[in-house]
Amino acid sequence: MTDMTSREAALDRFADAFVETTDRYRIVPGDEVSEAPMPDADAVAQATEMVVRTLFDVLRDTRLEGIADQIAWGIVHSFHRVASQLERQADGAAQSVQRLIAQADGSEIGSVELEEAQMLCHSLDETQDAVACMRDYAAETYRAETGKAWSSPRATQVSSKRTASVIAATDFLAARRKRQIDLKAPHGPVVIFSGGQTWEDHRLLYRTLDGIRARIPTMILATTAQDKGCDAIATAWAARSGCKVIAFDLNRRLGRRAGFARNEQLVGLNPVEAVVCEGSGLQSHLAREVRKHGIPAHFITIADQHQARSTR
Repeated sequence: MTDMTSREAALDRFADAFVETTDRYRIVPGDEVSEAPMPDADAVAQATEMVVRTLFDVLRDTRLEGIADQIAWGIVHSFHRVASQLERQADGAAQSVQRLIAQADGSEIGSVELEEAQMLCHSLDETQDAVACMRDYAAETYRAETGKAWSSPRATQVSSKRTASVIAATDFLAARRKRQIDLKAPHGPVVIFSGGQTWEDHRLLYRTLDGIRARIPTMILATTAQDKGCDAIATAWAARSGCKVIAFDLNRRLGRRAGFARNEQLVGLNPVEAVVCEGSGLQSHLAREVRKHGIPAHFITIADQHQARSTR
């Protein structure tokens, strides 16, 4: 994907994220209900880009130029932290709605409480979508300026796609559950990805994933959810490309078998393709499983990245 295409994809997400999905808005319990509109999507996109680009412009050709990328990384991370906090608050609000539904007794007070809790949850979802969209565009601007992918310390960079607005509390929760399922187990051809936690060259992985997506534009990327190295690079690529990600965490209850069980889960997705980068014994095990099941695959070694860097 070219820089221009990547930027356009990031901009396209603003149209969906910056729309009102609820007439009454409140994200802090007890605050006044607001009927104010969402900010203009184009204006927010321009402001988000300006925040990052202006920093590089001001520090260029000065003695602080060398740390511009570190400061810009922090700016993107600030968007990410706010989006993550909003997501946690929305999850808590959804649990409150579920509890109120279970306790519903038909009283007017109960109905009002349920309506207020649903409005809070819906408002938080809407706000998180908008901030995550800003985060992703700031990350894309960072990448355009530095040539490096931005990734959070925990490599969590998922921008949600909001479902249609609903009214009934039960329908709202069902839609929210479906939305979470779509994020974590979406429908589409799956490409599995795994690699070591020490990796220097993101360009080789980007080229590989770009090539796969050019052939399989509706691909879903399934990773082993590592917070650094190859998986963090793949997650940043997915955010840049607008590709959905399924992050497979370890089931710690399985003890020493957890990593191997995760590999079996990945292969059990019936992937159409695989990317396995050199890493630990878990990557070696996954590579064997991929070969055994005849899955078309790209096996990338540490030597491959050194060779790619030396030929530039």
